[in-house]
This record gives sequence, C-alpha cells and structure tokens, in this order.
Amino acid sequence: MKADLAVRGGTVVTPGGAVRADVGIAEGKIIAIGTDVRGVREIDAAGRIVLPGAIDAHVHMELPVRGDRSSDDFHTGTIAAAHGGVTTIVDFSVGSSETRLPEEIEARLETARKAVIDFTLSEEIEARLETAGKSVIDFTLHGEVVGWTPGGEREFAEAVELGVRTFKFYTTYSRSGRMSDDGVLYAAFSAISRLGGTAMVHAENDAIINSLTDGLARRRELGMESLPKARPVICEEEAIARVALIARRTGVTLRIAHISSADGLDAARAARWDGTQLIAETCPHYLLLDEGVYAREDAHLYAAMPPLRTPLDNAALWNGIEDGTIDMVVTDHCPFTRAQKHWTGSFLDLPYGLPGVETLLPLMYSAGVATGGITVERLAELVSSGPARALGIYPRKGAIAVGSDADLVIIDPEKETEIAADSLHMNCDFSPYEGMRVTGWPVVTISRGAVIVEDGKFHGEPGRGEFIPQG
Repeated sequence: MKADLAVRGGTVVTPGGAVRADVGIAEGKIIAIGTDVRGVREIDAAGRIVLPGAIDAHVHMELPVRGDRSSDDFHTGTIAAAHGGVTTIVDFSVGSSETRLPEEIEARLETARKAVIDFTLSEEIEARLETAGKSVIDFTLHGEVVGWTPGGEREFAEAVELGVRTFKFYTTYSRSGRMSDDGVLYAAFSAISRLGGTAMVHAENDAIINSLTDGLARRRELGMESLPKARPVICEEEAIARVALIARRTGVTLRIAHISSADGLDAARAARWDGTQLIAETCPHYLLLDEGVYAREDAHLYAAMPPLRTPLDNAALWNGIEDGTIDMVVTDHCPFTRAQKHWTGSFLDLPYGLPGVETLLPLMYSAGVATGGITVERLAELVSSGPARALGIYPRKGAIAVGSDADLVIIDPEKETEIAADSLHMNCDFSPYEGMRVTGWPVVTISRGAVIVEDGKFHGEPGRGEFIPQG
C-alpha cells in the first residue's frame, strides 16, 4: 500500500526506542516504519524528532466554576492543544448529586444527540451536549463522582458500557459538596475494582484544610502568601496514604491526581511498595514553578489546588520522573482570564486552575530532554504511552507502531521560543510560564493521518475529533 503521507528522515521514537526512520501513513493509520517509505505527500523531518502525539490526560474545558466557566471550550482548547503537539485530551463529566453518572457522561459525548438514552435532560446537560462536538482532536473522558452513595454501583457499570473506565473522587471540598468520605470510597472502589476500572483521586485532607483556613480567616490572613499555609503538604501526604490503603484492600487501581510535593510522592511510592496498584501523575507547574510566585503582585493568577510548593519539592518530583515513580505528566488545564481571576483580597474568592495544554510538550522537552535530564523515550512514556496505557487505549494511541492511529508530533529540537500569552492559542490572556525560554518546539502535528498544524498554522476543523472508548 502506498502511503498517503510519509514523514521522512526523522528520529522516530517507537516503543522499541528512538531510530532514524520514515513513517508511512494511510487511511489514518501507521502502515510502515522503515527506510525509503514514500507517500503522495512527504514531510521532511531530517534533524527533527518524531514523537507519538501527546495525550493530556487531565484537562477541564468549559468547566462550571462559581457561576462561571473555564475560558477554553472544546474548540479553542483543542486548537491550542494541537498547536502544542497534543493529539488526544481527557476531560471529565461534570458530577452532581442531582444526576446519574451515565447521564453526565452522555452530556459530554459528541454523539449524545444521536444516541440519547432514556432520561430527562436538565438545562445544564442540554447545554453541554454540544461541547465535545467542537473538538478538533480526539478525546475521551473520566467520570467525575459527586454525591454518589452506596447502592448506586450500577452507575459505574453503565459508565463502562459507555467507554469510561476512570472515575474521579475528591477527599476535600466538603463545603461545596464534592467530597467523598471513606465509606463512600470503600464502596465505590470495590465496585470499580470488580469492573477492572481505575479510581482517580484528588487527595488532600479536608479536615486539616478547613481548620487551617478558618484560622486564617479569623486572623484576616487570606492573602495569596497564605494559600500554601491553608493546604500544607501533610494534607496531600495523609490523604494519599489513606486512599492507597483503601485501594489496596479493595484491589482497585488507584490514580493519584496532580502530585505536588516530595512528601506526597513518598506516600505514593510507599503505597506502591506495599502492593497498591498505583498510577502517579504530576503537572509542569509543580515541576517548574514554586510558592515564590505568591509574593508577586500578580500572585492571584497562580491560584491552583494543590498550591505550588518549594524548590525542594520541584527537585523531588523531577527525581520521581527520572526513577520511574511518576507515570505521566498532565496539565490539569483549567484556564481563567485575568478578569475571571479578579483579586478581591482573599484567596477564597478565586477560581482555581492554570492554563497549560499548549505548553505541556515544549516545557517537558526543554526542561527534561534538552537539559539531559531525561531521554526522548522517557518523554514519550510520560506524555504519550503512559497515559494511553493507564486509559486502556494503548497501542491505538500513544505509540508509533504499525496499526496505531497516525497521531504524530514533529519537534524541532533547535527552535528556541520565549513563552508569551499573546503568541499562544489558549483562550487566556496570561501564561504562568510568561517569559520562560524553551528549547524545542512542535512544528507539525498530525492527528489520525491529517496534518492539522504545520509551522504555526492550523489546518484542522471542528468536529473532526472522535470519542475514544477506554479499555
């Protein structure tokens, strides 16, 4: 079969290692990896690195927060992702105690209007039925679990039937009704384990956070410099250890979201040594930024949960990447504009989250590969094959292999760029990495065989993204 598209002469990062090779693509799939592969169209990748398309396995597009929404929708957010070499995103259903998990998943799916199941649509779900159809790249979903109670185990089975096998819980946010207590976790983890699914947890100790926050409020110490004091690392460390024990006893695979600290990482490492099936993720902002930003005039723009930590925590997380403890790097992309993050004098009044879907790959290449800290093979594990394996979509996604989807990103390892919000494509007027110089930048992004970004120009179209069932 002659290739529709051939990517020629690049350093191709395959599951077996990085090799100088050509990649042939036809009908959206990789059909050949070798020498002298020819195509109807050919892209010269000599001197460049060809990676499997990145999978940002933790994003929040159009997330409802405090009567507002995160500023990227599935259209703007996935265009930005494509510019950054991301070819698949993983968003979340929007959990509520008033709706069932399968309904919430249906509300996010591109095909929801064509396959409506028997339930009454709330206004919120009706509004969200359109969202995923805007996506210009492929996507899948995690199920957000809010307000679930034992006795509703059938909801997880129905979600699995819809192609969703990862379910997110919170051990904090009790005051907003999002927290699941240990009894709920035990029952839910048991049910998910029987289905072969994964329990994903935002792990922070709620009681400690509430006690410390109340004390800061009484003393009127709610400036940004107090945010790390309200959520110290013990909150993360304790919660990870606790949910890991529940996971181990129930046999469920546990994924810890956005590990931010050395102590949190140690708790995850210890749990794995004790026999917990644990997947560890972290984010670029916990690797590259620290709590020093909370002394800046624009500190409120850096509000995130968990908060940024110390340079020692940054270093420990990099060690976790190098020694294999951390399985994936994701962005937790949850963008808000400067106006949305208007400072009122209290960190309690802010929407939390940082933009990052477009800068995931260049930041990790520059800070990891270009510095010699990690290999290109390890980078591919962190942002491509690791997330794909965790989701059960490997090797369809996350691999440059014959038969896999032709999701590729070509990086120019010599291209130096200064990150600036006004040159990025996210619907956000600031970047937490503003002014940071990076070496290595995506120059071509290919999604299922289609060149959707080339030399900074977008060539994709809304609605071409497909929902990818998990596992």
